[in-house]
Amino acid sequence: MGPGTRYALRSIASGLGTLLFVVVFNFFLFRLLPGDPIGLYTRGRNVPPEQIAALRAELYKPIAEQFLTYLANPLATTINSARYNRPVWELICERIGATLLLVGTATVLAAVIGTWIGIRAAWKRGQRFDKVSTAVTLTLYAMPEFWLGMLLLITFGVGIGVLPGMFPIGGIRTPGVDASSLAGWLDIVWHMVLPVTTLMFTYLAEYALVMRASLIDEMGQDYLTVARAKGLLDRTVRRRHAVPNAILPTITLIFLNLGFVVSGAITVETVFSWPGLGLLSYEALRGPDIALLQAIFLLFSFGVIVANIIADLLYAVLDPRVRS
Repeated sequence: MGPGTRYALRSIASGLGTLLFVVVFNFFLFRLLPGDPIGLYTRGRNVPPEQIAALRAELYKPIAEQFLTYLANPLATTINSARYNRPVWELICERIGATLLLVGTATVLAAVIGTWIGIRAAWKRGQRFDKVSTAVTLTLYAMPEFWLGMLLLITFGVGIGVLPGMFPIGGIRTPGVDASSLAGWLDIVWHMVLPVTTLMFTYLAEYALVMRASLIDEMGQDYLTVARAKGLLDRTVRRRHAVPNAILPTITLIFLNLGFVVSGAITVETVFSWPGLGLLSYEALRGPDIALLQAIFLLFSFGVIVANIIADLLYAVLDPRVRS
């Protein structure tokens, strides 16, 4: 068995161990939340006292018995949401597409633009572009997502003074528009502009600063001096030698952030009424809807762990030193 295979097996085993810990942690965490889930489930319904008593008996079973039942099937499709009275995984499957579309688009755009900014800022270290780009990205990164989203919503959604509102103020599509048609797709894109811009601006600094720092470290290496001594053009040295080695930490960051794509952005989705998992999480927290929260948390954790494993394996492919 080669070192690459051993490294891959260790990464996968570590990920599975983390997933097992998350499943155990997930069970106990949401039982510490305040509130009465049975009262929430029966609110506004004509539920016989006998059924309420049976529900409470199920709720107050010994904790060890509840844990074994949960551990046997944490992905059970028969568990209903207390708020919606529907299977929790059915609700999640309905919302996950909207979240992947919104957060995935913002993540890809932020990664591409942020990496380009980081490369150019490092290569022109200390010059005007470096100073301006670093200041702007840090300022955007320091802004709370919901606050930046509200500013964009008020400015470009509602309108200020002579500036009219140009973009929708919420939702994923206009009622009555056929989502399967070209007009429907364009309508969805139009609704995405403000929330995607909000998320992209807040993510930019991560990629720009990591790429900038990594490339600055590489610029002092001897192999770049040798490449220049051979007569290679400066842009060729940057593209073929410096960037491929400096981009490794950025690739890790990209895959880690892709793991968070499924979790959505709770504040941004709430501000823009985007019907994704972030807004669903907010609604479940208001309950609290323990069954729905458990399922969402498990999905979020699974996405991050899988992305982490993929990042580890890809890192080993790109950098042979890791395997050895």
